[in-house]
Amino acid sequence: MTLDEIKAAVDAGQTVHWANTGYVVHKDRLGQYLITYVPNGSCIGLTDRGGHGLNGEEAEFFIARSEDGAEYPGGQSR
Repeated sequence: MTLDEIKAAVDAGQTVHWANTGYVVHKDRLGQYLITYVPNGSCIGLTDRGGHGLNGEEAEFFIARSEDGAEYPGGQSR
């Protein structure tokens, strides 16, 4: 997923994960997009300080399916 696709999905209320379902992308009350590791609450920015480069590869971001599973674009499940 591209940066714009990730932001649009989060803004639309979809759950976006990075690398695995333990990491969730969300927008905080200041409007910052963050990646949070759910088990311990640790988080980093979605992008570098300049706001352009993703902290992660585009292919590693995916939208959660309903239920407990998650799905990568193209139908590959993890």
